[in-house]
Amino acid sequence: MTDRDLSDRSQRHPEKAHRKDNPSPKKPDWIRVKAPTGAGYKATRNIMRENSLVTVCEQAGCPNVGECWSQGHATMMIMGEVCTRACTFCNIATGKPPEALDVFEPGRVAHAVEKLGLNHVVITSVDRDDVEDGGAEHFAQTIRAVRRKAPGTTIEILTPDFIRCPPEALEVVVEARPDVFNHNLETVPGLYPEVRPGARYFHSLRLLQRVKELDPAMFTKSGIMVGLGENRQSIMQVMDDMRAADIDFLTIGQYLQPSPKHHGVDRYVTPEEFESYERTAFAKGFLMVSATPLTRSSYHAGDDFQRLRAARMAKLAD
Repeated sequence: MTDRDLSDRSQRHPEKAHRKDNPSPKKPDWIRVKAPTGAGYKATRNIMRENSLVTVCEQAGCPNVGECWSQGHATMMIMGEVCTRACTFCNIATGKPPEALDVFEPGRVAHAVEKLGLNHVVITSVDRDDVEDGGAEHFAQTIRAVRRKAPGTTIEILTPDFIRCPPEALEVVVEARPDVFNHNLETVPGLYPEVRPGARYFHSLRLLQRVKELDPAMFTKSGIMVGLGENRQSIMQVMDDMRAADIDFLTIGQYLQPSPKHHGVDRYVTPEEFESYERTAFAKGFLMVSATPLTRSSYHAGDDFQRLRAARMAKLAD
């Protein structure tokens, strides 16, 4: 997709090449995972390759790729493999995307979803600030293509913030009726200048609030990482801000440093602290919470969606 060698860190993240190294502390036992192997993993990988699809599982270096792919679950990443943002936590290649949006990509995603037999699919993307609508129509076309090819599959999208786009861009995506609209806040507001410099905390929060205003029945979801330098009080504030925006589903996971040039790991949060965050979040009114060291936006997303839907039904029945 690009002439750059994206396996070369200096070409993958040219903006980070001259950054000072941030040594990462040794990983504790509770976040160690097995290397991906097995027939299921290979079958999923082959379907991705045959359809020329990019996955965030590979591009972001997700620690759960072996487990998810062995079960035939993969998170599709549309609109290329080069992101126009340069977040200091992220392993996705950065720079000016070398290609226009691929008009055939929505069909290939839909074909892969059908072939994998997915009950639930997560579709995400790179940021495409070079495209007028940020890729909103491309998201909508992909959702519609999956609906036609795999009508029984529920669809979860994980979108950019559309910060440089007209307000209508978000409306285009919501009108395509995904089952879950996810946009990650990623971290607490005080760390945005360092961790997520191209984004704005309150813009992202408002984006999720607008989704609910446009379609009150649509599930909304957002996630943050911990171990970047935040404290408990700031996480509690993010939870309160999310509930004020009527977000249904919160994910919290441990930040893992992709390379020494990325933002450093401040600490490894213990499983007991994650359990405490989960209890607190449920008490604040979230319908669904996933808070573990290995939690990622799309980890166990299908099972979690079933629990999310059941939780809403139970709440409406009260």
